[in-house]
Amino acid sequence: MRAIITGQVGINKKSYVDGVAEVARDRGESMQVFHIGNRMYDEAPDVRPGRILDLPLQRLHAIRRSVFKDVISESAGESNVLVNTHATFRWRHGLFRAFDFDQIEAFEPDLFICLVDNIEAVSHRVHGEHVIDATLKDMMVWREEEILATELLAQAVGCGNHCYIVARGREATTEKACHRLVTQPGTKKVYPSFPMSHVVDMPDVLAEIDAFRAELADHFITFDPGDVDEKLLLDRAVAATKEGGDFIQATALGADNEMETFRVSVKQVLDIAGDIDGQIYARDFKLIDQSDMIVSLVPELAGGVPGLSSGVERELQHAFEASKDVFVVWKPEKNPSPFITETATKVFKSTGEALAYFEETGMFENKSLFGR
Repeated sequence: MRAIITGQVGINKKSYVDGVAEVARDRGESMQVFHIGNRMYDEAPDVRPGRILDLPLQRLHAIRRSVFKDVISESAGESNVLVNTHATFRWRHGLFRAFDFDQIEAFEPDLFICLVDNIEAVSHRVHGEHVIDATLKDMMVWREEEILATELLAQAVGCGNHCYIVARGREATTEKACHRLVTQPGTKKVYPSFPMSHVVDMPDVLAEIDAFRAELADHFITFDPGDVDEKLLLDRAVAATKEGGDFIQATALGADNEMETFRVSVKQVLDIAGDIDGQIYARDFKLIDQSDMIVSLVPELAGGVPGLSSGVERELQHAFEASKDVFVVWKPEKNPSPFITETATKVFKSTGEALAYFEETGMFENKSLFGR
């Protein structure tokens, strides 16, 4: 598969894309990788590191076109190719595109992947690598622009049905999923659904949820909403405000893939409260739409109460209305309501029971969807 991977500055896509290629090599597969940004610096050796976006737009576009021309030539005939680039830039020049339609068409991509990450991690990397005045709000806006531009670009070149949002994940755990998207596109795509914010102080339930997520990720391409958890960041900022705190601590993978700890402004987090909620709502539905099915875990909480959040209920309904297969792992002794049973394709009592059913029905088999 020939994939174009986009994402805003601060994602650290290079190490991620290299990680995807390493997964391929470990499996004995060939994977050609092109980092457009690095090649642009090679093309313009007079430009200091971190300063290429400060160039006049005319020169910047000329350098990019020259680099992409070489990529088209060098990748001709290759089956598995990853191009690490951007769809947009929001910099001192304002908002501008980072591609040319004619060259994207000439590359003949099979799919597009827009990589996203937790916004505080993106901001930390951006300010560590560049001298720029940008708030968390700016980072949120840029992310929406990058997703939209990638979707429009994919539609324009005939890949509208093969455009995916993939979250990097705090521990870079999604590289195998990205690898499967490129080399095994027939693998079932799953949206894991589970309660999040209201079980954060329940370690046993969290362990059960993490095991559920890991099992699904072992067998499918998963688009996991828990890989971007900014609602937890907001909850911590609200708690800090009540205690009179101006900053909260956060962690993220640095440029060298080592975990780094840094401070985040409580005010800036509170300023994007509406954006966090709005983007979670829109993004999670997009993740469901790009999946083949939803698999939801409803744990049992204290007193036999079903751990069924309003978010999970809304996700199940959205998946049902989108004609997706809806599978529910129902753990409580109390029977599920008709709002669960009438919209579910099948209800299971355990993750193991669900996985056994998926295996028996052939869902673990990889079937190629593309002729190229």
